[in-house]
Formats: sequence, C-alpha cells, structure tokens
Amino acid sequence: MIRLAKKEEIPQILAVTKACARHMISQKIFQWDESYPSLEAFENDLKLNNLYVLLSDEEIIGCLVITSVIDKEYILIKWLTPNNNNLYIHRLAVHPNFQGEGYAQRLMDFAEDFAIKNNYSSIRLDTFSKNKKNQKFYELRGYKRLGNVYFLNQSKSPFYCYELVLNS
Repeated sequence: MIRLAKKEEIPQILAVTKACARHMISQKIFQWDESYPSLEAFENDLKLNNLYVLLSDEEIIGCLVITSVIDKEYILIKWLTPNNNNLYIHRLAVHPNFQGEGYAQRLMDFAEDFAIKNNYSSIRLDTFSKNKKNQKFYELRGYKRLGNVYFLNQSKSPFYCYELVLNS
C-alpha cells in the first residue's frame, strides 16, 4: 500500500533511506550519505503533503516525494515540455532488504498514475551519474535523459535529469 506519510513515521523513513545510503556506499555509489536525505528535507516534504510511504505488512519499506515545485538547479535544463505543469520525483527509496522485488516499480507506477489523473504534462527527476542501475530503471520506463545538474554538497559528479512526457 502507498499512502501519504505521517509525522510519527519520519524516523522509520529515515531508517529506510540511511539503509539505502549504506547499501549504495558499499557498492561505491556515493549518491546519498549520513547527511542526505535529511530529517529537515522529510519534515518539509511532510508539511507540503508530498511525502509518500510504501508499506508491506504494516512496515514502511519505501518512500518517495512527489512535488510540483521545480528545484532551482533544474531551471536551466532543456526539458521536453514547458516549466509550468510538471511533477518532480525526489528521494525514492526501497529498503535494501526489499529491493529487486518490484517495489520501486510500484512507487513509480503510483507517481505516474498520480500525474496522469491530475493532468500533469510530464514527470521529471534526476539520478546520480554513477548509479547505472537507476539510469537503466528509468530509461526502461521511457524516461529520456536530457542534461546534468550538480549538487555539490552530495558529490562532485553530476546527476542526470530525466523526463517522461505523459500522453493526455
């Protein structure tokens, strides 16, 4: 089940993302660390009603943020659609113990269904240039790689921006 997160669930959400960060680091993918994703980011997502959780047997095993707010880093990207009716995906995570079981697909299906039902023209996101698995995941779903952004507090390497244009 996927639903909006609750304030008291933030510690569980952070436990999932910290486990993901440790897992990625063990694979030499330095996309997330102990400081990102942060408590403050999730608290802000929660206030804006953008934070969703994925549950299995009442346990939070994943999360994602769906927002219509464009990050300043994204403004210079040459997107496929105008910057006025888009959804952005951030902080998608599935606990390493549950990866490879289709849960990330379910989270993205949820986000894409949400976008279609609410008449958004596209979905945009970024993924780390060193995370080949994520790149393949999005490309197989039809997302097109369009440009690079940098989050220097996370890495000197770029993050690749992707967009999926939705058919109305």
